[in-house]
Parts: sequence; structure tokens; C-alpha cells
Amino acid sequence: MPDFSTFMLFAAASLVLTATPGPDMLLIASRSVSQGRCAGFLTYAGIAIGTYCHAVAAGLGLSQLFLAVPIAYEAIRWAGCIYLIYIAYKTIRSKGTAFAPSSALKRISNRRIFTEGLATNLINPKMALFVLALLPQFVAPSNGSMLLQMVILATVLNGVGFLVNGAVILLGGHIRRSAMLRFPKLPQYLLATVFTGLACRLALSTRP
Repeated sequence: MPDFSTFMLFAAASLVLTATPGPDMLLIASRSVSQGRCAGFLTYAGIAIGTYCHAVAAGLGLSQLFLAVPIAYEAIRWAGCIYLIYIAYKTIRSKGTAFAPSSALKRISNRRIFTEGLATNLINPKMALFVLALLPQFVAPSNGSMLLQMVILATVLNGVGFLVNGAVILLGGHIRRSAMLRFPKLPQYLLATVFTGLACRLALSTRP
């Protein structure tokens, strides 16, 4: 198990990384604005589970597949683009005021919200490479199981991320109450725009 100083150093690095606005934070914020705080926390839960999956893959050496086999990286990247465009289309095609407080939970289930958060994290090959580049710097064979160390560090990363994104979710819920009164369809368009932007970002990214 990593020592205390390693934990503190990694926690500090995690704080800087999670506090920097990125695709995950943008998705969480848009979900919070469009569907409320519960949806924001469910989205973060999906992203957090995805982080664990990437950490386990890195611990088992699976993430190095992207470095050794370029076609694997490209296949997942384009599959991710297609999926994000699809859910953007489904969002924008929702009839009526899809995110009105009275109908949000009926139209989009908690399971779907969680699954989409998980999927957008898993289908991003850059996330796998990010975990592979960051976490091994804080583990050592002398500290025991490499896989266990990876999972522990992923827990620290998710814990710090929960604090940072929790603040974003609470703020997003406050904005939602104001936005829904003036522009009922705005959150729906916002969420579709975010998914489309994530797809474009993934499509235009280059292999590290």
C-alpha cells in the first residue's frame, strides 16, 4: 500500500486535475442543469465506476494495448464518436419539454443516466491512457499488489473528484431552477450540444 506522503502528493495532483474544467465536468454540469442534482450525481457515479475500470485495466496491463495496437485505439475512438452523436440525437429529438420537473424522471431513467455517464468514460481511449500515464508514477512493486495500489489511488481520485464535482452539481441545480422558468427547452439543447461537442473532440483528437 502507498505510504502517507504518496497519498498526499497524489491527492494534491488529483485536486488540480479534477478542478480543471474538462469533458467529464462539462457533462456533469449539463446533466445537473438539464435534469437536476440527482442526475448530476448519477452521472458522476458512472464516471467514477469508469475510472475504476480504467485503473483495473492499467493494473492488469490491458491499457497498454492502445500503445501496442493503434487500430484498437482508433476502433474505440470512432465507436465512441458514433455513440455520443447517437445520444445527442436522442436528446434533441425528445418531444415536448423533456426536462420539465414533472416529466424528467419518466422520460429518462436513473439507470440510463448512470449508464451514459459510465459509457462516455469507458469509450474514451484517452482516459485509459491518462490513467496509465498517471497512476503508475505513484505505485511501486515493494508496496504490494500493483492492482490493489491502482484501485486505492483510483479511490482517492474519485473521492477528490466527488468533492469538486459535487460543488458543480449543486451550482448546476441552482441554475436549472432559474433557467427552466425562462427557457424550458434550453437545458435540452445544452445537453445535446455537450454530447455533440464531446463527439467532435474525440473525433478530432490525435493518438498520443
